[in-house]
Amino acid sequence: MVVSNETHGPPSVAQPEAKGHVCPWWIGWLLVSPLRRLFENPDSLLGPHVRPGMTVLEPGCGMGFFSLPLARMVGPTGRVVCVDLQPRMIAGLRRRADKAGLAPRLESLAGTLDDPALDVRRGTVDLAVAIHMVHEVRDPAAFLRRLAGLLRPGGRLLIVEPKGHVSAAAFERTVQTASAAGFVERGRPLGDRGRAALLERPAGGPT
Repeated sequence: MVVSNETHGPPSVAQPEAKGHVCPWWIGWLLVSPLRRLFENPDSLLGPHVRPGMTVLEPGCGMGFFSLPLARMVGPTGRVVCVDLQPRMIAGLRRRADKAGLAPRLESLAGTLDDPALDVRRGTVDLAVAIHMVHEVRDPAAFLRRLAGLLRPGGRLLIVEPKGHVSAAAFERTVQTASAAGFVERGRPLGDRGRAALLERPAGGPT
């Protein structure tokens, strides 16, 4: 869902390694199938963490399986900032947002978290959601530091990883890396049912 083995410019903190299993852009249409909601419901996964008026950042958004529900949750006064390396993923997201009447609530960027266009969001994001994508990132430590800088003090990060691709030990290493980047763990929303951690950028954290 996150990125393909297509690259655009020099490597950056949010660019994954060129691995054969990284899904190509066209799989994005399969990932937004309504059938996916039967086993991964965006409302139940994200609803407890989102309030109207929030600014939510979603790196690795694909074609918006989570982005559009997030846009509904934040309401007309909120914003969802969507970032994906693949322009075709972003194009698909924009078409789906237009059709759903949610385009005014979305900001979309074909690029990475270190794109200068995101500098205006530095220290302002209420919630970041990194879903099924941190394990694809080339430099998770740099990626998580960048997320910390984009969040406001007290802002939160929800990391969700797929059990089928990420072992329990690997997920714990990700949480430890997030702690080293300045995050404080606030809970495990899925418990034993999945790989998920809710983290917070405390006041006085990295900028």
